[in-house]
Amino acid sequence: MKRLAGKSALITGSARGIGRGFAEAYIREGATVAIADINLEAATTTAGELGDAAYAVQLDVSRQDSIDAAINTVVGQAGKLDILINNAALFDASETVDITRASYDRLYAVNVAGTLFTMQAAARQMIAQGHGGKIINMASQAGRRGESLVLVYCSTKAAVISMTQSAGLNLIKHGINVNAIAPGVVDGDHWVHVDSLFAKLEGKKPGEKRAEVA
Repeated sequence: MKRLAGKSALITGSARGIGRGFAEAYIREGATVAIADINLEAATTTAGELGDAAYAVQLDVSRQDSIDAAINTVVGQAGKLDILINNAALFDASETVDITRASYDRLYAVNVAGTLFTMQAAARQMIAQGHGGKIINMASQAGRRGESLVLVYCSTKAAVISMTQSAGLNLIKHGINVNAIAPGVVDGDHWVHVDSLFAKLEGKKPGEKRAEVA
């Protein structure tokens, strides 16, 4: 018996990277997985590659109407929602004196508000179903400490950790477990972007930052 047989999961930002890795693992364990991503074309391609247990859902976590529509799509497709992985996130880096309001607003809209209100919508659905559920929020080691050039991103991930603790204490009465994962550096498209920003800001060669933090 596979551990997630019969379970319905929604994974945000799962067309590629860590999110796709979760989707692959969940499908192997028997779950039906919604590949939710702001890029519907990429989500559709990934879902096609993962097989019949995966399907694509367009989701912009910075918009409430998109969050609500995604939850409705999952329930319509799978009949229920058992698991949410809040994986969608953005990264930026800057000298503290150069941080812009546009960058701040963009990261908080996705990393903090997106995580909160997707978690809220999923929890409401799980409560209505009456049999609990699992919510996993993707934090980061950057949320457990400050980093010189990553003030805004670090603070968003610290907020994710705090929200997870509070939501976990509040939702457990409904049988909903809320946890967070705080990974370090993970190779992939996302790290290429991160590395390029550090290379620009610190005058490093591409890949040099990766070697330092590995």
